[in-house]
Amino acid sequence: MTVARPWPGDPIDGEDFLAGESYDGEGLPAGESNDDGTADGEIHERLAAAVEAADAPDVVFAISRHGRRTIRCGGTAPPPPTDRQDLRYELGSASKTLTGLLLAQLIQRGLLSGGEPATACLDPSRRTGPAPVTLAHLMTHTAGLPGLPADFYLRALPAWHTNPYARYPAARVIDAFLRHRPGHRPGTRWRYSNLGVAVLGHAVSAAMGTAWEDLLADHVLRPLALSDTALLARGPEIDAVGYGKDGRTPVPAFDAGGFQAAGAVRATPHDLLTFLEAHLDPSGSPLAGALRSVRTPVLRRGLGHRHVHTLAWFRHPTDAGPMYFHGGATLGQQAFLGFRPDTGTALAALCTRRFRAGDPFVAGAYGFLAGE
Repeated sequence: MTVARPWPGDPIDGEDFLAGESYDGEGLPAGESNDDGTADGEIHERLAAAVEAADAPDVVFAISRHGRRTIRCGGTAPPPPTDRQDLRYELGSASKTLTGLLLAQLIQRGLLSGGEPATACLDPSRRTGPAPVTLAHLMTHTAGLPGLPADFYLRALPAWHTNPYARYPAARVIDAFLRHRPGHRPGTRWRYSNLGVAVLGHAVSAAMGTAWEDLLADHVLRPLALSDTALLARGPEIDAVGYGKDGRTPVPAFDAGGFQAAGAVRATPHDLLTFLEAHLDPSGSPLAGALRSVRTPVLRRGLGHRHVHTLAWFRHPTDAGPMYFHGGATLGQQAFLGFRPDTGTALAALCTRRFRAGDPFVAGAYGFLAGE
């Protein structure tokens, strides 16, 4: 099996932040096996090894194979009052997978085309040039925008170790976009941009005349029955507590400020498996067309065009077929979501510790899915 390397250039999971017990005893009832014949013991051993290798206060590896779920939890910290598998975790940049699906669904319903100029959505009084930045450019990181606004770091510095994004509200995000002058024609170069996806959220909200959180709930969360997924924190009884790089120092709940569409989602492992299972089998889903749409490649780049992007996912090859994935991180938590249609496998991996690029958590989650 050829195992592709993890995605190398996701800033939200590198420098910009905005990258025990088990389910019903041992994951599956004693004596049963997964649908593909893999023994329970082998799956549990691999999951247990992945949880231990993550070396984080709280770790959850949740896997679905042909609709059959196994969840393994653990961590270096004492178990929290609420079972780890029932807590909501901060997804950071992995939130963009829901943002992409929302845009795809609005396009499928004919409510948007994706070609709307973002400037016209945000400020109809402004004139639109011959090559405007569109909603599709923003979602696919081809708008020519930087990863973050030029003044982000200066404004965030006083809260760098608590909540830097909270100091950059929606109005500043929009203003930073309207003042920016791209150095090249939109749609011609790829550059990962938290700013771009944040602007997308505000532009779509303006175009639809509806708040972002309401659009997400109406068009994605409720249709997919994701009742334990939301944008706002509700406290440690509901939401996992994140920790810094030392794995011991708690950090405040993440506040995305004006970057909601780029990284504000919180979800339980069970909801994430439901979300991923919908991508594996869109048939019968109220979002079937959009779910199929976000699996379609929209651009390729890199040596041999090996790096493939869809509207919502990074896509890498394996010997048997493509795997789709996205990582994310906040100041104190990390997430990895992925699925493989060829094996009917979905994986949601979550932990409550902030790592840097190349950490064992992301590598372990990627390798687990790629090696299925």
